[in-house]
Amino acid sequence: MTAEQQETGLSEKIAAAVQAYIDGLNSGSAEDIADLYADGATVEDPIGAPVRSTRDELVEFYGIITGLETRDATLKWTKIAGDTAVFEFTLVSGTADMKFEITPVDIMVFDDAGKIVSMRAVWEPTDLKQL
Repeated sequence: MTAEQQETGLSEKIAAAVQAYIDGLNSGSAEDIADLYADGATVEDPIGAPVRSTRDELVEFYGIITGLETRDATLKWTKIAGDTAVFEFTLVSGTADMKFEITPVDIMVFDDAGKIVSMRAVWEPTDLKQL
């Protein structure tokens, strides 16, 4: 297999993982989302927040989102180069009485199997809008 073929295969795995991440935010469980990560992966969401690096921390973190009554994530765009994906999405989540919208840009680095090894989310508290 040529280097170009390997990169194409990884790009396809990365694109599928990004879509699985968005699907997980929409209707998956915290465990489903954590399954997209490699062992020992790190999550810094948002950049500057404490880094989460264990599966339990990831499940707890994503459990906040997956535990909400409503959640709707829409992928806006994705750029993939080498082992890295950068993408923007909008997430509207909340309860029947209160909803919030945020549009972060996530930077994810992947291993050769297409598992996320690091995720950094670019957003700040003023980006969170109450609807």
